Amino acid sequence: MTSESARKGLQFGHRARLMLTPAQVRLIDEQAHAARALWNLLHDWWTMLGKDKRSLATADAAIRQARKDIDWLAVLPAQASQAVLKTYFQAWQNHWEGRADKPKFKARLRAVMSVDIPQGRDLRIMRVHRRWGMVTIPKVGRVRFRWTRDLPIGKKASANNRITGARLVKDPLGWHIALRVQALQPEPERHQGPEVGLDAGVSVPLALSDGNHQTHDEWRSTKDKPNVWLTDKEQAKLLALQQRAARRKSFRKPGERTSHRLRATYDQIASLGARAKRRAVDWQHQTTTEIARTYSVIVVEDLTITNMVKSAKGTVEKPGKNVAQKSGLNRSISQEAWGRTVTMLTYKAARYGGILHKVPAPGTSQRCSVCGFTTPGSRESQAMFACKNEGCGWSGNADHNAARNILHLYRMGLALVPVAGRAIVRRAHRVEPATAR
Repeated sequence: MTSESARKGLQFGHRARLMLTPAQVRLIDEQAHAARALWNLLHDWWTMLGKDKRSLATADAAIRQARKDIDWLAVLPAQASQAVLKTYFQAWQNHWEGRADKPKFKARLRAVMSVDIPQGRDLRIMRVHRRWGMVTIPKVGRVRFRWTRDLPIGKKASANNRITGARLVKDPLGWHIALRVQALQPEPERHQGPEVGLDAGVSVPLALSDGNHQTHDEWRSTKDKPNVWLTDKEQAKLLALQQRAARRKSFRKPGERTSHRLRATYDQIASLGARAKRRAVDWQHQTTTEIARTYSVIVVEDLTITNMVKSAKGTVEKPGKNVAQKSGLNRSISQEAWGRTVTMLTYKAARYGGILHKVPAPGTSQRCSVCGFTTPGSRESQAMFACKNEGCGWSGNADHNAARNILHLYRMGLALVPVAGRAIVRRAHRVEPATAR
């Protein structure tokens, strides 16, 4: 039997779709708009006061008075109002410590609609049958939600295994509830699987150094279907909706508000985008779980993706080159969501007793993984690598070659900097030497 010392606390989220009536949708929408307005009022009040008068106590007193004076602000539960204050203060803490920019006003149409339920005991979750559960939302009532995993409720709940709160979030597909779950699970044993290098690419979504590449051939982009995660019919529907939106927008006069029909068209476009994102996230979850279960050490590149997807348009004085090709590449990189893949691998590898390492990215795509030389012109295309070294001549998939180089960097603890066809050895930052590992 596992002792308490061999256990560790685990916090994770579980997202489920809510099945709401039109009246319940209206009530939650009102709460979300009240929470957004409270954030804006709090931000205006906070920035107006002097630094010596700012404190949580004075902000809490101002919120309590505002909920008494403003009727539409009182539709938001008191605990949700306190959650807005806590989130706002944490946003300033993140800015003061250099982790984020200053808090800003939340726009009505661009901000994500959400309502926080900070205490789990208010939810009163119960399972109705195999597929459905019930949850209590303050000032809304009992609501059904999809039951897709076991939750610590009833007799299964304890001080270490319980639901600590939730957050209601609205996306183009409707309202969802994100439950915050705290669980005490056994410490995983050290993973005994092999090591693997992983290169995130476009032609091969996830190339592994042992050749066990992870692809989604059923979801591939073509010339007529640039969106990877949509079917042909959905892509045609998306194009028709975009054309309809552009046509209706052309008749709108400057300063005129968006019509209900145009807004409905925008909602349909957003729902197709949300459906595509769900398919992408589902594939990433399944793929990263399989990789974390199979390998003990996962090595990836330390990429700065925001710099990789910058536009190549340039300026009027210095226009860019191959702008259309670069735009298509940026779209492909964004659809693969490399950063989200690395995030999933990080916590899933730790869950199964493995570990994830990052190595410097420069040179991994140009170096030959067989002979170790970097010769000009070896990377013939996005998908093909052919070594130009006369004594080698190896050819294969470019992403597979990069994955093998990534694993080589980890095992050596070195970064190979190509200079005139030679490899100069230099200690890589953030990579421990082999003796230390």
